[in-house]
Amino acid sequence: MSTSSQSPARARPLEEVKAETIRRAGHWNPLDGIDPEAGKTVAGALTSLDRDEWAREWSKLGARADEAAAKAEQAGDRKKAHDHYLLAFNYFRIARYPCPVSHTTQKAYEQSLSAFRKASRYFDPPLEIVEIPCEGRTLIGYLQVPRGIEKPPVIMSWGGVDGWKEDRTKAHPLFHAAGFAGFAIDMPGTGEHPFKYTDPKADRAFTAFIDYLLTRKDIDATRLGVWGGSYGAYWAAKLAHTEHARIRGAVFHGGNVHHGFQPQWMKPALTERAKAAIFGPVQLFESRSRAMGVASLEEFLEVAPKLSLLTQGLLDGPSAPLLCVNGKLDDQAPVDDCYVLMEHGNPKEARIYPNGGHMGRGGGTNDEEIWQMIVGWLKKRVAG
Repeated sequence: MSTSSQSPARARPLEEVKAETIRRAGHWNPLDGIDPEAGKTVAGALTSLDRDEWAREWSKLGARADEAAAKAEQAGDRKKAHDHYLLAFNYFRIARYPCPVSHTTQKAYEQSLSAFRKASRYFDPPLEIVEIPCEGRTLIGYLQVPRGIEKPPVIMSWGGVDGWKEDRTKAHPLFHAAGFAGFAIDMPGTGEHPFKYTDPKADRAFTAFIDYLLTRKDIDATRLGVWGGSYGAYWAAKLAHTEHARIRGAVFHGGNVHHGFQPQWMKPALTERAKAAIFGPVQLFESRSRAMGVASLEEFLEVAPKLSLLTQGLLDGPSAPLLCVNGKLDDQAPVDDCYVLMEHGNPKEARIYPNGGHMGRGGGTNDEEIWQMIVGWLKKRVAG
């Protein structure tokens, strides 16, 4: 059984989790991409905050959708098979959300991968599962190259502690429409990434991804953009400096570079706030701790400040063009970190949503609007 009773972070009460499940189902992260009625079904079945119970209820729906997809596949109905496998993926993805913390949630994650890859057989343009050796381990990414464009530029993107490479492919149609290939990867410490967020090998993994893309003959990775979201935005800001000669544009979207790694910000963010988290702050603490490879709040607060790009001395050096995006009201990543980036090194560009929360969402602004703005910036900076 997986519970959060030993965590120092606050959890939403069960009735609030049920209400949020119903409110978000079919509409908002992480319960988008499903039938809204499923939210009512699961909320009605939950009797506790036990994460295994959550995983079991969503996995029941995932198994039904997977079975329906297999039947459609046998009948030769490609569209229905595609749609139901994606539905199964979303149910299993929610079941493991925000990250595997037990055997049951790990099984749900593995089932989400299986369903996604079965769905990907019907993607157009085709999705290629890429495997790259690095430091004795294997890096995995999803590459989609648009049809009818000779050697398109490429955007490499990744999310944060709970939105992984499968989720990042949702932006690929926007990339393709703008003339880009899309390459989705996991952030260090998440998904199938073999290294933790704090492992020095994580830096070399990004270098290995770029090295690989430059070997491809069907894309032009000399025109490369990177986009990191949420806790993964840190890596976009870092790469803009460490790989400035090989990156034409980087998007720092709702993340931390300095203030967000300091104990005075991090402790309340991990234990008291996190409005966007469906389970409350406990969700943020568990998923970030797993990504970082730490076991306690004290260890987290000791390790995190060392990640500061300001303290590391990178920010006054040259950087690739960098777009800083966030909501002014974000309680997971301080908007002040956008200003830190703008106050050092080369001039930066920014879009701050005055009424937005984490990653700019809320206050009348949705993901689609923000993504369109980001892709437009990348087209201007990278594709030329």
